[in-house]
Amino acid sequence: MSVLLTWIGQAGFLLRTPSTRLAVDPFLSDHPDRRFPAPVGVGDLAGTELVLATHEHLDHLDAPALRALLARDDRVRVVVPAPVVPLAAEAGLAPDRLVGAVPGRPLTAGDVTVHPVPALHGVHVADAYTHGLPGDGGQVRYLGYVLETPAGRLYHAGDTLRWPGQSELLARLEVDVALLPINGRDAEREARDIVGNLDGAEALGLARDAAIGSVVPMHYDLMDGNLADVDAFARLAGDGHPGGRVTVLGRMAETPLEALVSR
Repeated sequence: MSVLLTWIGQAGFLLRTPSTRLAVDPFLSDHPDRRFPAPVGVGDLAGTELVLATHEHLDHLDAPALRALLARDDRVRVVVPAPVVPLAAEAGLAPDRLVGAVPGRPLTAGDVTVHPVPALHGVHVADAYTHGLPGDGGQVRYLGYVLETPAGRLYHAGDTLRWPGQSELLARLEVDVALLPINGRDAEREARDIVGNLDGAEALGLARDAAIGSVVPMHYDLMDGNLADVDAFARLAGDGHPGGRVTVLGRMAETPLEALVSR
C-alpha cells in the first residue's frame, strides 16, 4: 500500500501508511466563518494513532472534536507543543493522552518518525511574531512537523512566517514535500487580530532555499476574511521556485505521497 495523503481543508491533513494513521491539524467543529462544513467527522478519525496539532488556535487544535475522538478511541494520542499541554488539558483533553512536543526530540508512531520543528507565529497580533511567549520558559509554542515516512519526508509547516535558519534546518532534514500556508498577512487582517502567515512568494522562496522539490499549498480556502488565490500562487511557481513543483490538492482526494515526491 502507498503512503496516502488526504487534505481536509485549511491546514488539516490525514496520512495513512502501511501500518500507521496520523492526522495533522484536523478542524472539524462548526464555526461562523467556515465556508464549508468539515468533510470528515470524528468517527472518520477513529483508529488514528497520533493527532498532531501545530498550535492552539481552534482551526489547528480543535478541542471539542478531539474530546469526542478521545472518548471514542482510547488508543489516540494528541501531540501539542509542550507549552500548550496545560491549555489542552484545561480544554478537556485527558492529560494522559497528551504528548508535549519539543523541537529536536523526535516521536515515533509505527513506521513514521515525527520531527517537531519551530514555527514563527503568535496567539494574538500583540505577541506575534515569535517562537513562544515569555511564560513559556524558552520552549517553542508554535510548531511544524516533518514526517519521515516509508515514501519520503513530508513537512507540515503549521502557521508560520520565515525565520533565520529555517531553510537550513529543513534542508538538513531532507524534506521531499512541503505543505505550506499561502494566506499571507496584511494590516487589515492584523487589525482584526488575525495572525498571518507566509504568502505565496514567501512559501516558494522557503521551499527553493530549503531544496524542497515539491510544494502543496494550504491554509487558503476555509475561513471567510482569511483566504488566498491558489491559482495566482501556482502561476508564481516558475519564477519563485524554478525547477520546483507545485501540486494543488483537491479536498478528500487520496494522493499517494510517492506521486508528490520530486526525484
